[in-house]
Order: sequence, then C-alpha cells, then structure tokens
Amino acid sequence: MSNLNDWFAKGMTKEEYILKMEVHQEHLLKVYNEFQLKNDDPPALQAIQLKGYKAVVLTADWCGDAMVNLPIFMRIADEALIETRYLIRDDNLELMDQYLTNGKARSIPIIVLFDKNGQEVGKWGPRAQEAQVLVDELKIRLPEKESPQYEEAFKHFAEEISEKFTKDEALWNDIKNDLIKTISNLK
Repeated sequence: MSNLNDWFAKGMTKEEYILKMEVHQEHLLKVYNEFQLKNDDPPALQAIQLKGYKAVVLTADWCGDAMVNLPIFMRIADEALIETRYLIRDDNLELMDQYLTNGKARSIPIIVLFDKNGQEVGKWGPRAQEAQVLVDELKIRLPEKESPQYEEAFKHFAEEISEKFTKDEALWNDIKNDLIKTISNLK
C-alpha cells in the first residue's frame, strides 16, 4: 500500500480512536477539552483550508506523546479542515517503518499529511523540539536500564512526564506552534 489514500481508508475517525482508548483516554480528553487555539492562530490555518489536505496518524493508546500531541493536532485539524484518520502503530508496521525516527525507532505519534492524490506533502512527529528538551532533561536522571533501580525510576519518570504533558499549557503552545509551522510550510 503506497498510496496514502489507501491507508486513510483503513483508519479510524477521531471519535472512533478516542472511544477505543483504554490507557490514556482521560488524559487525552483533558488536554483536548482544555487546549484552545489563540486568536492569531486561525488565519494561518484558514489559509490552508482550501488545499484539501488529509492526514494519517500513526499512534497507540499507551503513548504519552500521543496523549498530549494528538488533542492539540485535533484542534488544529478541525480549524484547517484536515480530514484525519488514526492507525494503531503495531497493526500498521508496513507504514510505520517508512517513518522511523533516526532511521530505527518506531516513535509515535507520526502525522503524515497528504494531498487528494494520496501523495505525501509533509510529516510531523513524534514530538516538538521543546517537548524533546523536557523529556531529555527528565530522562537524564534515569539509571542505566540494567540497574535494579531502573524500573522504579522509569515509573516515576513516566508519572512526572504525564503530569507535565497534561497540565503544562506553555508546552501545549510550543507543540501547537510547531505543528502550525509544519502545516503552514507544506508544499
């Protein structure tokens, strides 16, 4: 399946994806319900409404990055009229493996934007640079994976990052700005 329209046809709508979530549904909805576009955001997004872009999002319910990035993207996609479908990463490895992070990691979410002919016009993911800096700062405290303390430390890291992802409005705006910049600069 090389045409992105074919992958799009396999995907779930936003509503279907959210309703099937079991791990981070509550957190995703918290961000979705609390995040708002700023007054100066719509003109940039309205400028691309007539381009007819679509998006396929590779994601998974357990992913903390998806938990924070997707509700922000959902708001942007609504304003920009980007019809979107969601695919679970592990069920769609043929597509996922075309978008590996650093050529090796199946990091998500990956948002693939394409035109009416099913040809890619851009991609975004798995996280904004500001979010990467935050994750890197928190991960530096983790012991080596082989350490007996790693599992407990990683659990604490996951709780801390989840807290930041669901409450840090400045981070939400950094993610929004990164997404809008990517979408506004499409071919």
